[in-house]
Amino acid sequence: MGNSPAAMPVAGGTRALLGTNPLAAVFPRGGQQAGAAPPLVIDLSLSEVARGKIMVAAQKGEPIPLGWALDAQGQPTTDAQAALQGSMLPFGSGSGGVKGALLALLVELLVISLTGASFGAEADSFFAEQGNRPRIGQLFLVFDPAALAGTVAYQERIDRLISAMCAEACVRLPGSTREQKMQRVQARGLETPAAVLAAMRQLAQGAAS
Repeated sequence: MGNSPAAMPVAGGTRALLGTNPLAAVFPRGGQQAGAAPPLVIDLSLSEVARGKIMVAAQKGEPIPLGWALDAQGQPTTDAQAALQGSMLPFGSGSGGVKGALLALLVELLVISLTGASFGAEADSFFAEQGNRPRIGQLFLVFDPAALAGTVAYQERIDRLISAMCAEACVRLPGSTREQKMQRVQARGLETPAAVLAAMRQLAQGAAS
């Protein structure tokens, strides 16, 4: 888990005070033998959507759905540019967003108290050249199944639940789409929009000069 520059209000608030404060967990499957299933990866930010989706909408000049963000005055907005100047909404905003905001607060408190990192509100944006060094924090928890229920019990429990999930054709395992995309990229290469490629080349030329 980690905190990030302020982009989201606390429950009941309208100004950005917390980051989108992502959480991720990885559950290995099948040990290290050849052909083992890829690990189950659960990865999410605690905002209604990732900030990148709003940035893409702003670049394309497209509106965003109501419930994704607030403008600088704390009002709901469908204007992507106004959203970037305002704040993201925590997940579950359709029902008030309290759970998403509380989870983000939990991450913030754990990370800053155990690492001494900056609060999200003390860290300037990753997306602007101006500002301070964000000094955000990350917290990693690693568990050894052998020291608890045991490796065999761990694997059996994981595999049984995944099998039950996959028994329904409509269920998609977390991280499976990302894994499929990675395999396609490794096999075929990465398709990059011309405008993005031009911007990357311009940045590379600037760095080389």
